[in-house]
Amino acid sequence: MSTTRAQRTIDAPVELVFATVSDILNFSQAVPHIVDVEFLSEQQSGVGTRFRETRLMGKRKASSVLEVTEWSENESVRYVSDQGGTIWDTVFRVRDTGAGTELSLTMEARAYRWLARCFNPLIRGMVAKAIESDMDAIKSYCEGSR
Repeated sequence: MSTTRAQRTIDAPVELVFATVSDILNFSQAVPHIVDVEFLSEQQSGVGTRFRETRLMGKRKASSVLEVTEWSENESVRYVSDQGGTIWDTVFRVRDTGAGTELSLTMEARAYRWLARCFNPLIRGMVAKAIESDMDAIKSYCEGSR
């Protein structure tokens, strides 16, 4: 298992930052590499929401199915995806600092297939870079929305 963490301090209210990371339609507006979102559940927010997210990864498109498995309003949201022999478990947490919002992300990758166990260490740097890019995009989006 590998864990990747990222954190940003954002000059925006907790409610805005949480709405950005917990609502896939807002999230896809904030992160420019997301080019399509298709809902796979009737609901479009909260626990049980399932969707397919398509991103540009370099010049190629890559799709992942994600599900919201935990949701605590203005505190945290968890997305889980089973992709390529790995469970990708991502938690966003928001905290009011009095001077803005602290946004943290923790992503755990649990490989359960031998090929994923071999391949995941090779893409760890690329995944970390993508997470940092997403966090920067969220910060810019939230600070520009004020």
